This record gives sequence, structure tokens and C-alpha cells, in this order.
Amino acid sequence: MTTPTFADWQQRAQALRIEGRAFIEGEYTDAAGGATFDCLSPIDGRRLATVASCDQADADRAVASARAAFESGVWSRMAPARRKATLIRFAGLLAEHREELALLETLDMGKPIGDSLNIDVPGSANAIRWSAEAIDKLYDEVAATPHDQLGLVTREPVGVVAAIVPWNFPLMMACWKLGPALASGNSVVLKPSEKSPLTAIRIARLALEAGLPAGVLNVLPGYGHTVGKALGLHMDVDTLVFTGSTRVAKQLMIYAGESNMKRVWLEAGGKSPNIVCADAPDLEAAAQAAASAIAFNQGEVCTAGSRLLVERSIKARFLPLVVEALRGWKPGNPLDPATNVGALVDTQQLETVLGYIDAGRREGAQVLIGGGRTLHETGGFYVEPTIFDGVSNAMKIAREEIFGPVLSVIEFDDLDEAIRIANDTQYGLAAAVWTANLSKAHRAARALRAGSVWVNQYDGGDMTAPFGGFKQSGNGRDKSLHAFDKYTELKATWIQL
Repeated sequence: MTTPTFADWQQRAQALRIEGRAFIEGEYTDAAGGATFDCLSPIDGRRLATVASCDQADADRAVASARAAFESGVWSRMAPARRKATLIRFAGLLAEHREELALLETLDMGKPIGDSLNIDVPGSANAIRWSAEAIDKLYDEVAATPHDQLGLVTREPVGVVAAIVPWNFPLMMACWKLGPALASGNSVVLKPSEKSPLTAIRIARLALEAGLPAGVLNVLPGYGHTVGKALGLHMDVDTLVFTGSTRVAKQLMIYAGESNMKRVWLEAGGKSPNIVCADAPDLEAAAQAAASAIAFNQGEVCTAGSRLLVERSIKARFLPLVVEALRGWKPGNPLDPATNVGALVDTQQLETVLGYIDAGRREGAQVLIGGGRTLHETGGFYVEPTIFDGVSNAMKIAREEIFGPVLSVIEFDDLDEAIRIANDTQYGLAAAVWTANLSKAHRAARALRAGSVWVNQYDGGDMTAPFGGFKQSGNGRDKSLHAFDKYTELKATWIQL
């Protein structure tokens, strides 16, 4: 199989037929009110598709469809092994349509085609497959009871799950939730971000082709917060799962309290510290990882290593290595396989990131590299990967989630100070520490208030490791067997023999 070239991807982009309607009860359909919005590509600002803008009526219809499918038992009471087989077929179709889905993801969100093709789509298929393979290997329990009694502890699907997913990894974040939710026997209403809804709409048909019964998966695109609010307040949604900003996460918790106390599981923001100690085993590797941690996916990553904590004694030697490493991350056309930094998702995000760069300058931090918009002539939304030196942890650029390729460098004198700085944040999603001292690594890992801690690397782990945050980075976990806790209820059945 030949690898598509830049010209190939451009040609395919022109010929691609894009579906923009909602998917309810096994069929593509316009929004009930007929409203639409334009889906624009961040690559060049051109219109990709007209997308259905759903509202309360569509949410009611989708939830009713999901509830009817759940209550019928067509999926919820299907043998786990059969659900597994269906979802494995679904994963296979994702892999089979890899190039189409990668192209949609890149056109819609702006990430480099190489990442979409080699990371996002395979990772999405793997998330579905892994959860499917696990479901018939999860056993219930028998309690320790007297001889004349029998205590059973069983897991049951929660019912109707509303999943609201973000724009930065649209397909992968959806599949992290669809895998365990569907494998457990639930019905799902999926709400993609209006900034990148196209892959979610497309995979609904693939799920149906794989054998998922109509109504078990519904997809509701919508502009703004109308659909999200409708699902958050809906009295017939049993569980709401969300990945996105902390601000929206808090609002969804309010909606749950104002409605039916639906379970709410949240993966929210981050301001992750990447701590490089003087005894780091490989400063060159640490520098390369620091650059990747802020530039990958244009910095639009909840776990982005946006605070680089460097021990003072090595800063003069280490920081030039980071600057040099970041020179290798250059914005370019995302359809070019050679590009490793794509476009920010839209003009709003572009203005947000540039606003933070201006704020860093105003507060006295110094730009070492980058610091501006680039590729204006394309009509797209590109920002140079940027490093600020002279940052204190009190500065805006060190405290707020930027969601762009902007790195703040902060000095420390010893590990205790590094831990204090690292934990001095409302977030607790991820952290990393670089040290050759085993005891120091364990001390740091225990002390860091984060859901993921990486040692001598950045962004490690796979589907076997739980993913989620402490503090205002959220609750619950995606990935691993722990993800199933969000989509099942525990029932105790006690029998007098």
C-alpha cells in the first residue's frame, strides 16, 4: 500500500463527500427545527459542510430513541460475547475507513494528517476493541455469607448515557467513552463539539453497519450549548460523561442537581507540570520531550506540559536544548505528511492563544522563541510554538489553561520547591518528573496531586492505564477496567435460602 502524498490528500479533500446531519434511531436526519451551521476548516477557513444544529426537540427524540432501545433489551440484554463481537466489527470498520476518518479529522480540526492517520484513528479503533474484549471477562461477585444465605453483587448497565466530547481529539475521546458504555449494554447519545463534529457523525453509520441496533447510538451535533444543556437537564438521561473545560464541567454538575441527580463524570482542564531535575538521566531526551509536550496537536491537549519546571543549577545548559528542540516543530499545512504542527481549531482559539502571549509579555516574561501568528496568507489559524522564560507561577500564563503551543519556564532549587510549585494549581490532570534517583522519583510521584504521573518521559501509558484527574481536572476515569465503573450500577441481591 502506497502512502498518500500531500497532493493525494489535497485531491481527496476536494472529492470528499461529507455528511452533516444528526443520527437518530438509525437514520441521518435534519434538525427538527431545520437549523444548520457552517463547519469551517481551520486549514484555510473554507466551508466544509453544512451541519445540523440540534436543539431540545432533537435531544428529546434522541433520548427517547435511546431509552426505547435500552428497555427493549435488544442490546442491553444481549449476551456480552455477542456485544463484544459487534463492537469488534465496529473497530474493524474504523480501521478499514482509516484514511477517510483521518482526512475528516484533519480537515475539521486542523491536526496534522500524519497524527490523524497514525495516532487518532488507530487509537480510536483500539479503544473500542479493548473495551469489547474486556466485557466478557468482567465477573460479578458472591459475598461472604452464612451457609443459609446467598449474597450476590452484580453490575448492570446504567441505561441512557449522554456523552459530550471535545474538539481537540474528537474521534478518540468519543471512542474512549463509546467503548465501555456500549460494551456494558447502555444506549448512548453522543454530542460532538460544533468545532469538529464530522467524524462523530460519520462513525454512527459505521456502528450501524457493524450490527449495533438502531437507537443504541445517536449523534446530535449542535451549535453552542443548546444540546449540551438539554442533555444535562434531561430527566431520562441516567449518566452524563464529559471531556472539556472546567467551566463547562461545573455547569453540567449544576444541571444534574437541578434535574434528576444523574451521575456526572468529568475530565476537565489541566496545567500540567513537567519537572526536570539536575540529575535527569538524559537532558537531550528531556528537552525533546518538553518540546513535544507543548507542540504536539498544536498544544491543544488537556495534558500538555505547559509548565516546564527546571532546576536552577542546570537551566543555563538545559533551556537552549529545549529551544533547539522546539525549532523542529513548525506550523504547516496539515494535509502535508511532513507537517508536525497544524492549525488551531478556529479563529476564536487563535485569538485566545494570541491573547495569552500578549499577557505573558505584559507581565514581564521573555519570549525565547515564537510568539506570534504565522502563515497568514493561507487564511488558516496558525501560531508559532512559543517559550516564555522568567515566568513565576503567579502569572496568568502559568495559572490558566491556554490550549495552545505556549510553554512557561519556571525555576526551582530543590524537589520540595518543585512539588510545591507543581501542586500550586486548581488542576491535577498530569505531571512528569525527570530524575535518575529512584527514591526521588517515587517521592515525587506520591507527592504530585495528579491523575497521571510520568517518570523520565512525558505522556506514557496505554488503554490499560486509567486516565483522569484530581481537583478541578475532574472525576472518574477513562480507559482501563476502571472506566466501566462509570457505565454500570452495582446491585446487591441477598437471598435467604
